Amino acid sequence: MERQGNAPPDDLPVVLAREGQHGPVIHAANRTARMAGIHPGSRVVDMRAICPELQVHYADEAGDRAALDRLVLWARRWCPWTVRDGADGVILDTTGADHLMGGEAAMLVAMETQLSLLGLTSRLAVAPTWGAAWALARYGPVRSICGPEEAYFKLGPLPVTGLRLDAETVLLLRRLGLKTIGAVMDVPRLSLTRRFVKAGLSANPLLRLDQALGKLAEPVSSVEAKPQIRVQARLAEPIFDPTPHLPELCAELCDQLKQAGQGCRRLHLIVYKTDGDVSHIDVATSAPTRDPVHLHSLFRDKVEKINPGFGFDLITLAAGAVEDMPDQQNRLEGGAEDDLHLNLLIDRLTAKFGPRAVARPVLLQSHVPERAEAQVAALAEVPETAVLLTKERPLRLLDHPEEVRVLYAVPEGPPAQFVWRRQTHRVARYAGPERIAPEWWKDRPGTRLRDYFKVEDQAGLRLWLYREGLHEDGRGGDPRWFVHGMFA
Repeated sequence: MERQGNAPPDDLPVVLAREGQHGPVIHAANRTARMAGIHPGSRVVDMRAICPELQVHYADEAGDRAALDRLVLWARRWCPWTVRDGADGVILDTTGADHLMGGEAAMLVAMETQLSLLGLTSRLAVAPTWGAAWALARYGPVRSICGPEEAYFKLGPLPVTGLRLDAETVLLLRRLGLKTIGAVMDVPRLSLTRRFVKAGLSANPLLRLDQALGKLAEPVSSVEAKPQIRVQARLAEPIFDPTPHLPELCAELCDQLKQAGQGCRRLHLIVYKTDGDVSHIDVATSAPTRDPVHLHSLFRDKVEKINPGFGFDLITLAAGAVEDMPDQQNRLEGGAEDDLHLNLLIDRLTAKFGPRAVARPVLLQSHVPERAEAQVAALAEVPETAVLLTKERPLRLLDHPEEVRVLYAVPEGPPAQFVWRRQTHRVARYAGPERIAPEWWKDRPGTRLRDYFKVEDQAGLRLWLYREGLHEDGRGGDPRWFVHGMFA
């Protein structure tokens, strides 16, 4: 709401407006405006007649949504499951997390304090269901705690708008004399079922009532399923560099991974700033690991990229892409052979130069040599279609086969002599052929088959040649010969 950096006086009615069907309408109002009888959805021209001193500013709805999305991530300092609730709310699934804050009451006090430091006023509620928390936060006390057995009694006095119904349904219920949630509870369900049997969720008070009372499930579907294995460092005062805390966090996280018999291939470092913003750094490994020293080294050149702003007071380290990694012993004195030196090198190079700077070959499911291998990012997972070739292949495969000029050919065999790269080669011995047919589902019509030969010339050079096509196969002229690779 504030555009110039100076907050308006508390006794001045201020509203945010948006374009409506018949002119600007009220989008949001401060407490003074609400006490004057101004409510969201009303036309601005009508409200000016009620309150001539009304201050009107146009709302930045896209900016508000972006700010709320940032607040959703920032709120994960209290629990791992958070989601945006409409245009003005955040839902947190604090199941199993409130005891870490000293209980539900202490957690609400901490939330209100942290939000006030961001310049935000809040109405908070803890309830066993999403619907009950929504109603109590908007129409109940400023801070409300509702136990599993109290929802029926605490929701009763609240207005029917607390059931998250659309405006037409609310108007219909009021015309029927049902102005509170308790009045809806007292009406026989059969009477309301007949009237709202075909209504959608936002127009069916019975479905919304069942959700609020826990009779109908409404789980919190978080925008991002965060890993369950994570550690936190809560700081007494804001700091600007998380580096001193990383070794201890990595060690604690790896202890949890070891106890679970797992390793991780992703690591997420998240810092929660005092100004409400969230920064994160992600690193990856080429193989599952739980080595705290190695994981800590991956952040060495990345932490300095964090913009600390006014500082941060909470650091979270979470494990992602978690895989089973049981303990193994293949040495007599205990422990396992350290065969991960290449993986450690790949991880460090990728962390320093970026994920696209390091690549590795993988085998693919194809008999055509140039299609049987692909270069992928070093940290990428091997495709599920990868296979292991059982036949010998050249140590070096040319990117593009090079045509040779045949001087003399053995019938049904390789050339006896051929010219390649301006040099004449005489075949001393050979093996083959290995026939590879075209892949009809990929190749163009008329593609010719190949007969591959392993040949060795008079100087000991071992080459991989193939003949493209056969005499009178109806797919072109005479066969052509190519060099496709070199053996060791």
